[in-house]
Amino acid sequence: MLAELLGPIEAGAVATALRGSRWGYAGVNAAHILGIALLFGAILPLDLRLLGFWRSVPLAPLARVLVPVSTAGVVLAVAAGALLFATRAGEYAGLAIFWIKMLVVLIGVANALLVRSALRRALAAGVDAVVPTRIRAAAIVSLAAWPAAILCGRLIAFF
Repeated sequence: MLAELLGPIEAGAVATALRGSRWGYAGVNAAHILGIALLFGAILPLDLRLLGFWRSVPLAPLARVLVPVSTAGVVLAVAAGALLFATRAGEYAGLAIFWIKMLVVLIGVANALLVRSALRRALAAGVDAVVPTRIRAAAIVSLAAWPAAILCGRLIAFF
């Protein structure tokens, strides 16, 4: 049943063009990696700051810069990842590691949305130096989820 659903995606014009184009596929792959770099490169220092590192750095301006960068990164990584998935949808959908990656990405995105909302409320209330425990816990989830997603993504190549 899954193969029937994914067949048209894999046979689509975009997937066919990407499979037939060395540079097109490479460009999409590079965009996926750039998205991951933007996401993790921005989220890592923010999560560490939420955990108490660099308390001399005000949280509000840091979040104002890093949250949009990480958001752009996740949007780019997901969009490019969807294109990469389309090229071998049936094969990827048959891999447990792919579904683990998707679950971890979903956890990371849901966690980021919760952190963003809680952080906005905390900053509006004037919290800067001491971050509430629930936000620190979410930073730990983030520091586990995104590297796990990256690891699962790399492992897909070996299955």
